[in-house]
Amino acid sequence: MRRSAAHPDKSEADVLELIASTYGAPDEVASAYRDTEAKVKAAMTTPRKLPKSGAGAFFGVFLDPRAYTSLFFMLLSLATGVIYFTFSVTGLALSAGLSVLVIGIPFFLMFIALTRVVSLAEGRLIEAMTGERMPRRPVHQGTAGGFWQRVGHMLKDRRTWTTLAYLILMLPLGIAYFVMAVVGLAVSLAFIFAPLVEIASRLDWFGLPDDIHMNPIWLDSLWALPFMVLVGVLLLTLLMHLARGVGRLHAMYAKALLVAPAAAQAAA
Repeated sequence: MRRSAAHPDKSEADVLELIASTYGAPDEVASAYRDTEAKVKAAMTTPRKLPKSGAGAFFGVFLDPRAYTSLFFMLLSLATGVIYFTFSVTGLALSAGLSVLVIGIPFFLMFIALTRVVSLAEGRLIEAMTGERMPRRPVHQGTAGGFWQRVGHMLKDRRTWTTLAYLILMLPLGIAYFVMAVVGLAVSLAFIFAPLVEIASRLDWFGLPDDIHMNPIWLDSLWALPFMVLVGVLLLTLLMHLARGVGRLHAMYAKALLVAPAAAQAAA
């Protein structure tokens, strides 16, 4: 009844068909959830056993696999952002250039159809990285109507244009994610391993040359070395929290642009 009330213009069968066409048949949904539960249930429940406040909750992020997958997503987003931006801009430019020719309309429709496929692939990537449930198949407008009617539905669908916006905006987002991840890793790991390199150089371990000494004033005291390591560990922990938060926010952002509003409401 709740789903029918959300779509008063559709019958219950149409609503169920909409859900199935977006997220899969009931047996596919059940199978996907069983696979996901087998992979992440234990990992997802482990951090919850830690204290909700204090050092346990702060450093417990290292036990959350979603923090690592989100960090990997931030590093990967630069490459995917370049690919998506190139694909979208090239497709739009060629569609505009070929619009004066007979081949222009078929090319544009093929480009729009390919954006749907790319959005599904991006959704599966986000689902694997963040655990957020995303569509597994394109949304069909039903069996009624001819080819041009279905084309009209596709062009009037808000998700068609929000998907294009998502693909284009992934370039600046990917650059921002990549810079945050690389700078965070570089700074935190430098603080962690720089004292070890300094000690190895002073003790002439591994044949390190003498000119490798960093020799800042605050490193002349040995007590400063473990302090640097502590600062590095804290920075790395903050980076893991940041990566997990970015993963969750990006999953919400992607779902808002890549998932059809009707399907999202029906699945709620």
